Amino acid sequence: MEQQQSQMLRVKNSGILSYNGSPMIDDKDEEMTMSALSAFRAKEEEIERKKMEVRERVQAQLGRAEEETKRLAEIREELQALADPMRKEVAIVRKRVDIVNRELKPLGQTCQKKEKEYKEALEAFNEKNSEKTQLLAKLMELVSESERLRMKKLEELSKNLDSLH
Repeated sequence: MEQQQSQMLRVKNSGILSYNGSPMIDDKDEEMTMSALSAFRAKEEEIERKKMEVRERVQAQLGRAEEETKRLAEIREELQALADPMRKEVAIVRKRVDIVNRELKPLGQTCQKKEKEYKEALEAFNEKNSEKTQLLAKLMELVSESERLRMKKLEELSKNLDSLH
């Protein structure tokens, strides 16, 4: 850049002013001017070319970034789609569990009450059954004793009858 500026200054200062105020340029100066202009144009073209390359790379990166953004958005949508039904199903199941828990509580209390009643009834049954067994034993004892006494009485009567004959 400095070289271009120095060449431009030389071109400007090398001209000789003619009597009407226009510079007079000789062939050597004209060649230098043309050379400086072509170098300047070449540099400008190179700068423009590099600018275009950078612009293309930036555009390419922007394109990739947009594609990645789209892919991320699709992945996010898929994740949300997966999460939503599960969340709904979980909420439904939790609600059912809560309902069943509420229904179980009184049933559990009823069950405990019935178990207590059953144990009391079973205890009463067992007591009565034991009492029945004792009474049957007593009855059997009494029946046996009664039969024994009746047999004894019959034998005595039979002896008394025999002795009367």
